[in-house]
Amino acid sequence: MGRLLPITARSLRDSWRGLLAWALGLTAALALYLPLFPSFGSNGSLEEIIATLPPELVDALGYDQIGTGSGYAQATFFGLIGFALIVIATTAWGASAIGGAEENGRLELDLAHGIGRVSYVLENALAILLKLVVFGIVIGVVVGILNGPAELGLEASGIIAAIAALAGLGALSAAAALLAGAITGRRIAGVAAGAGIAVYGYALQAVANQSEDLRWVERLSPYSWAYSEAPLESGFAWGIAAVWGVAILFTGAAALALRSRDVTG
Repeated sequence: MGRLLPITARSLRDSWRGLLAWALGLTAALALYLPLFPSFGSNGSLEEIIATLPPELVDALGYDQIGTGSGYAQATFFGLIGFALIVIATTAWGASAIGGAEENGRLELDLAHGIGRVSYVLENALAILLKLVVFGIVIGVVVGILNGPAELGLEASGIIAAIAALAGLGALSAAAALLAGAITGRRIAGVAAGAGIAVYGYALQAVANQSEDLRWVERLSPYSWAYSEAPLESGFAWGIAAVWGVAILFTGAAALALRSRDVTG
């Protein structure tokens, strides 16, 4: 890999400690929240607490199905804590890959050593994808271990679909960060784009849940594409593929953008 994919190999080699820390963080979040379900969710006490909240707030946070194992896992981890952690990680990676590399001079040095601009973008995207695969494996193993003791009742197909949805949202933020960095050459632009598209999707989903008249808004939300069909219950749906498709389009656009402009260093 080092000879064929030097940028990918270097990215993985340089970031393995950070990857391990993020994986431990995801594991800790799962170990903290999922085992609480038998105490709060399955006996109805959590639903009683939720019933005291304004319906608009419950819908906005996605807590309407929190009394079920799949609804609890979605509301606490896949749709909230896990989503936030993965978006933060992938946005940071995507913003540093091009915008950050151009600011610190590494991009100009790599290009001077014969690495093509398109290859540079695609190899960085591949490195992020491989890190997401690691995250997916960690999440799958931990959820699988906790599924029985936490009485969640999740099926393997649903867990895999939910992981694909979560990873897709992470890939989308990373791709947006890559694109912004490729266009501007600035890390902060990548951070803004990666975080912005995540907040945009989450906010539109919350708005759509406020009223039936606003349901159409969720069609514009990548977060809704990923989760509206409840992957933990229903498995794979078109929305997950749509999220990944947009991430691929953004990555391709980033490659074209970097190829088309001068690198300032």
